[in-house]
Amino acid sequence: MLVAAAVCPCPPLLVPQVAAGAAPELDVARAACTDALGVLAAARPDRLVVVGPAEQSGRGTHPEGTRGSFRGFGVDLDVSLGADRGTGAERLLPPSLSVAAWLLERAGWADAPIEGLGVGEPLAAERCIEVGGEIAARAERVALLVMGDASACRTLKAPGYLDDRAAPFDAEVTRALGAADAGALKALDADLAYELKASGRAPWQVLAGAAEGTDLGGTLLYEGAPYGVGYVVATWS
Repeated sequence: MLVAAAVCPCPPLLVPQVAAGAAPELDVARAACTDALGVLAAARPDRLVVVGPAEQSGRGTHPEGTRGSFRGFGVDLDVSLGADRGTGAERLLPPSLSVAAWLLERAGWADAPIEGLGVGEPLAAERCIEVGGEIAARAERVALLVMGDASACRTLKAPGYLDDRAAPFDAEVTRALGAADAGALKALDADLAYELKASGRAPWQVLAGAAEGTDLGGTLLYEGAPYGVGYVVATWS
């Protein structure tokens, strides 16, 4: 059963070594992510599942101890998804889960075993919801760390350029995540999310599926678009 969830953005820029001189711009978001992980720890989960968007090579399960790297972003920095118990996979974590691993290492996570799941951005809502239900059934007390960004079209300099639909889309996502409104997340338009380059759509719908049958309340910890990309930090508990 899902007992708590934390929603965090997944840009590699969250890692100060990657952001370099721009690192202070995301200090508030980093602090919010740390607070969100504290809510997960306080829930005393039996298992933590980290879910994030992934390209084809990073989709599927990632056992505890799987390595991630930021070398592709010009930084000599490696991370591990939890303790290395000799069960980690040979393939590297996708970037979203590498960011999650960095956040967990930074917070000193040692509260429950971890596993990762990379989901494809085109994954249908129905399948996302089904996967979420399967995750929630894996242990008596399951916590989720859900990685993903909102639209990448909030400004002219955004990765996806300016799209007038981006701000309303992000506003509804922010409201739903902050209110633990699983129904609203299930109803997100997958095609619109894809057009707006919102990488979090599938992970958020996995969260919605995992939350079925629970009565969790939501708290919004951060919302912003410092680079024209929507970032949201929220907790469900």
